[in-house]
Amino acid sequence: MKNSIPFGPIPSRRLGRSLGINNIPPKICTYSCIYCQVGKTYDLSIKRREFYSVEEIKNQVFKKIKEIKKQKEKINFLSFVPDGEPTLDINLGKEIEVLKDSGIPIAVITNSSLINKADVKKDLGKADWVSVKIDAVSENIWKKVNRPHPSLSLKDILKGITEFSNKYKGRLNTETMIIDGINTDKNHIEEIAEFILTLKIDTAYISIPTRPPTIKSLKVPDEETINFAYSLYAKKNINTELLTGYSPIEFPATDNVKEEILNITSVHPMREEDVKNILDKADADWNIVEKLLEEGKIKMVKFGKNKFFLRSFKRNILNG
Repeated sequence: MKNSIPFGPIPSRRLGRSLGINNIPPKICTYSCIYCQVGKTYDLSIKRREFYSVEEIKNQVFKKIKEIKKQKEKINFLSFVPDGEPTLDINLGKEIEVLKDSGIPIAVITNSSLINKADVKKDLGKADWVSVKIDAVSENIWKKVNRPHPSLSLKDILKGITEFSNKYKGRLNTETMIIDGINTDKNHIEEIAEFILTLKIDTAYISIPTRPPTIKSLKVPDEETINFAYSLYAKKNINTELLTGYSPIEFPATDNVKEEILNITSVHPMREEDVKNILDKADADWNIVEKLLEEGKIKMVKFGKNKFFLRSFKRNILNG
């Protein structure tokens, strides 16, 4: 079954009802983050290239928008939040331009790794809302958390974020994932906050793993650490929000529940209750999930007290 480029819309604390755009095939990325919720990076790459034509993305997204409007569902944002790093797509800027004809604001959630490139800054500048990842400002910690492509430089990335912040006209946000014992040293948290203070941002988001990470031994920070980070940001007058909780997701009705489960789980692991929710809306039964499990198209993993369903990927053979 061929992957659909758009998926959702999925409710988001940051973006309301967000229609996701999966513009990167699995699992091509500039990082292989230890906490990634969609698994190991098979193609660690920094080469920008075309993965889908602009026309294909436009056609699929506009078709999905039409279907959603028929169901009288709302879309607050079109969000580039793919299996890998969205800025690896050399057509990103053109795609943003053509999708603006929808009249719906465009968001891009990037790991920031290529933001020192002039063409990437130009492409991101066309979006209405951008989130840049800042998990570390120390080279050693950055390599432990994000496991970057060896050609990348944290110094260049931080410089690129600063330059983008100075010129960007939309809403800029930061996101920092904190992992117990990896990037939770109090001095380092303060260093991240100090760097964020130099940027022109709307909101700084502090997040913790809430879905199964790539490295299963990772630990969620305790409440004291989370509160320390939040309080520190607040004392520095940084507008801060925590992304640490979970609430059941209300998925839209769909005519093809099997395809929708595959599309969503490829970028957004689903809790058992969310899968049941989408099945109920489609008036479908659990046999669909059992069949997908038997065929090896999805897998079930436990994280904390919850069961999650994730898309199973074959190793990607693209190089770059």
